[in-house]
Amino acid sequence: METYEWYYVGQFGQLGPLSLEQVQDLVDGGVITAETYVWRPGMSDWTEARRVPDLARLLRAPSTPPPFEPGGRTSKRRERREHRESRRALSSREVELESPYEIASPRSRLTGGILQLLLPGVGRMYLGYAAIGVLQLFAAACTCGVMWLWSLIDGIVILAGGVRHDGYGRALSD
Repeated sequence: METYEWYYVGQFGQLGPLSLEQVQDLVDGGVITAETYVWRPGMSDWTEARRVPDLARLLRAPSTPPPFEPGGRTSKRRERREHRESRRALSSREVELESPYEIASPRSRLTGGILQLLLPGVGRMYLGYAAIGVLQLFAAACTCGVMWLWSLIDGIVILAGGVRHDGYGRALSD
């Protein structure tokens, strides 16, 4: 039986509990990196993933070295510096849309929106927002379908692009 004990700080704040297998999937997807703060019961404080022995082995070193630039800076560091500078210049909405570091989700906004329109809460669950989905499903069932209106409006919002990220903070595909 898997134990769900890991938490991490993502784009939308503290997320979890997760099993070690789910953490591995997030590492493979680039959601959890060496710099991501993690915690589980028994730890005194939030710690970077690379400093936790159980997670350090899950983090992989790149198979090829990054390109070298004169002056000792790699292109990745230069990109991060340029990104920080552009972030200061742009509004937060523009940065969200133009961020080169956004990770693509395997989930589709179209599929999530259609599921949300047809079955209350199922689209939200598909997109990784299980708590909202279960609440919408429960509300629709307890009110004999009256609260299905909430799910219907939410489906329209999803299809219109009001939901840009899945429950793990990854950018949804269209």
